[in-house]
Amino acid sequence: MSGHFTPAFFTFFADLAVHNDLAWFADNNTRYVTDVERPMLAFIGDVGARLAAVSPSFVANRRRIGGSMVPIQRNTRFAGDAAPFRTSTAARFQHRGPYDGSRPAFYVHLAPGHCFGGGGIYHADPSTIARVRQAIVSSPEEWLRVRALAEDDPDRLKRVPAGFDRAHPFAEDLMRKNFFALASFSEDDVISADFVDRYLASCHRAAPLVAFITGALGLP
Repeated sequence: MSGHFTPAFFTFFADLAVHNDLAWFADNNTRYVTDVERPMLAFIGDVGARLAAVSPSFVANRRRIGGSMVPIQRNTRFAGDAAPFRTSTAARFQHRGPYDGSRPAFYVHLAPGHCFGGGGIYHADPSTIARVRQAIVSSPEEWLRVRALAEDDPDRLKRVPAGFDRAHPFAEDLMRKNFFALASFSEDDVISADFVDRYLASCHRAAPLVAFITGALGLP
């Protein structure tokens, strides 16, 4: 079985990083479609077909608002960087239901020298994160079983949020704003024939943490 991605996938993004403008992208749009978009959409389809083995509650749906594949165009209205295009691609396999950014998801990010995948919840609204924090307090044994999977959160609060005990054994975790487990991949991993298997392995590894989050949010 051949893989979805080739070295041309990473070459396109390396070139885009040097020539990140509308004219260059228009001249190279065929490369983008051939080397990035089509392989990524095929990868999403193949992962989606097998994701039920991790959990039937997570889906890939390119027609959902925001889509499973992150658009290459950047929203520069409020960004300090005016570059019009992302120099990476990514995909979300979100928990079923309306797309609102507050549901856990499995995720993959691919860029030259920076590829990773896994699952959890990231940049959700404060009320959603408060429910996860409450689950940590109310189900400490369950949290202890999955705690080691969670990556360090550089965006964590500086103090325990109001309403929670500052002396709680999991005080450091209550300061988290994000809960996710990730695995890193090399470019050789990504272009290998078994990258779908490697990525799904990262989802399986993250699944206990994702299950804790979905339970905290009252989701199946």
